[in-house]
Amino acid sequence: METIRKTIVIDPLTRIEGHLKIEADVENKKVVDARVEGTLYRGFEQILVGRNPVDAIQITQRFCGVCPTPHAIASTQALENAFGIMPPNNGRIIRNIMQAANYVQSHVLHFYHLSSLDYFRGPDVPPFVPRYESDYRVPKSVHEALIQHYIQAYQMRLKAHELSAIWSGKMPHVASIVPGGVSVVPRIDNITTSLWRLKELTEFINNVYLPDVITLGEVYRDYFSIGVGPKNYLSFGLFDLDAEPDVTKRKRFFPMGRITNGKLESVDPQAIVEDVRSSWYSSSSHLHPSKGETVPKLEKKGAYSWLKSPRYDGKVYEVGPLARVAMMMQNGAHPAGKELVEKTLRGLQLESSALSSVMGRHLARAIECKLVADSLGEMIMQVKLEEPVCVPHTIPEKGQGMGLWCAARGALGHWVEIQNGKIARYQAVVPTTWNASPRDDRGLAGPIEQALIGTTVEDTENPFPLARIVRSFDPCIACAVHILEPGKAVKKFRIL
Repeated sequence: METIRKTIVIDPLTRIEGHLKIEADVENKKVVDARVEGTLYRGFEQILVGRNPVDAIQITQRFCGVCPTPHAIASTQALENAFGIMPPNNGRIIRNIMQAANYVQSHVLHFYHLSSLDYFRGPDVPPFVPRYESDYRVPKSVHEALIQHYIQAYQMRLKAHELSAIWSGKMPHVASIVPGGVSVVPRIDNITTSLWRLKELTEFINNVYLPDVITLGEVYRDYFSIGVGPKNYLSFGLFDLDAEPDVTKRKRFFPMGRITNGKLESVDPQAIVEDVRSSWYSSSSHLHPSKGETVPKLEKKGAYSWLKSPRYDGKVYEVGPLARVAMMMQNGAHPAGKELVEKTLRGLQLESSALSSVMGRHLARAIECKLVADSLGEMIMQVKLEEPVCVPHTIPEKGQGMGLWCAARGALGHWVEIQNGKIARYQAVVPTTWNASPRDDRGLAGPIEQALIGTTVEDTENPFPLARIVRSFDPCIACAVHILEPGKAVKKFRIL
């Protein structure tokens, strides 16, 4: 039989934060190779060099308007590590509240406003048209409800933003996170107005969001076996529960950890490196982020992405809600959450292995959203009105610091080096750098590339399954200068 090979190019992939280019080589309707190409160069690492270290808290938030809060926290924790300080209980708890509100907003955004239209048609009016047609399967009996929930989700995102702004001053880009804690002085109305908004959010998550994800899972059961990925998972954890200075020993609501070949293991930050063989950088490859370099070189031979390739002990790891839920199933941190996952899978008549998939990622995200919302009330009630929210700090002449946290999209690390009281080096390894990484120095494909390979594409003129796979990772390539790889493509698509 004659082998028919085509190259499909989706450029840009829309309905994500920023833009991404996907290339897939298809033989006899199967993806045999894939390349995920980050086409944006920003250079924040160079922007930060020479600045007051405290500036990093505000500048790094500008990585992304959707998830600025985790960057503020990871950056602040890196500075606190370098300064030798830890926030008091109120500062720790209030940061957790801001982050939890941002998680809820981000997860609702991703499902309804970025991904859901992959599975059902919007109304035949702008901005829902023009659109590419696909195998939309949602029955008429639930289609109208999904449209109404899509619209309702905008109000829910607003409520989550407001809940955060009560403590953070504004959203996006929080104003009250500072080295040593926070600058907001809590009052009783902070607590009461937060709880009022949380009630609405919790009702929406329990009665609308999670049921909608389950409904789409029932309709698109085949997507519980599509887009598997590497099956190795990494999480830095989040929501600090104590003030242990060593982040690897700190107790967290979602614990730090990783799963390698099905085994739960600990995390050693020194095992993290970034390869750049396939990235448009002339800097050295295989460096630990504390020694990382960011020297752009667009004409570099063999490179195809602005993203670097983070690796842990030479292995490829997926990060994000699926990673955190996969660890929850093994580490015993949340028995009720594990029970909810198992109950949901039983209702869908699926094994736990089905979580490693397109629909599994959506389900993990929705269940995590419920866990975070359910815990938010307790966080809010832990705030003590008369206790301090911050400790003083002094910027050292020199020092190094590391902040490890989890954004909604996954493991996030900030590394800072201070010389002469100024930033001498700054590196951030963000979740999409892990998930959308190009091939590393050994030629290993990144998680999204692995998830694409092996996919069946029945119609190369309309490769919608590829867009569904990529969007299930919730990639975030923040908007900036677009620099595109030159070359001739066989097919180009703009997936709406």
